[in-house]
Amino acid sequence: MSIYTVHEPPLKTDESMPDPERFVFVRDGFSFWAFLLTPLWMLWHRLWLVFTGYIIVAIALQVGLVLIGAPSAARITVWVLLSLLIGFEAATLRRFGLARRRWKNVGIVVGDDRESAERRFFDAWVTKSWTHEAPVDGPMRPSPPRPTGPPTLRRPQAPSEVIGLFPEPGTPR
Repeated sequence: MSIYTVHEPPLKTDESMPDPERFVFVRDGFSFWAFLLTPLWMLWHRLWLVFTGYIIVAIALQVGLVLIGAPSAARITVWVLLSLLIGFEAATLRRFGLARRRWKNVGIVVGDDRESAERRFFDAWVTKSWTHEAPVDGPMRPSPPRPTGPPTLRRPQAPSEVIGLFPEPGTPR
């Protein structure tokens, strides 16, 4: 079973409800394609800021390793470790990119695959949207007024002779 976060796009000017076709499901977990083809994966998902940061970090790491005279095996290892990190954090990077574009995280859903997760989410979403109405039981009641004045001081409680997590019978909790 995979866990997906569901992201709703911002409303267009002529929309009153979000278009279900545009919802994005981001699977939580390791992304093989983000590990294998890191820069292309970032460009495919339109993560321009993440891509720019990745290029800067990758160049800085490689220049730093060349300047300290690291062998080529060490440089390749660092490159693979950086790609491995991106593979593990791919879902987080996608969520970051969607949040920057003002997409709303509307829920979490669990499913065997993306299709079953979509089915489960939209079944619940349609039910919620049809039953969500304004309350009809009358106007809202005002909340009770807050007490004014200085805060009351409490006396410290007498130390009990309880050792551990079990209180004495008959004492207030």
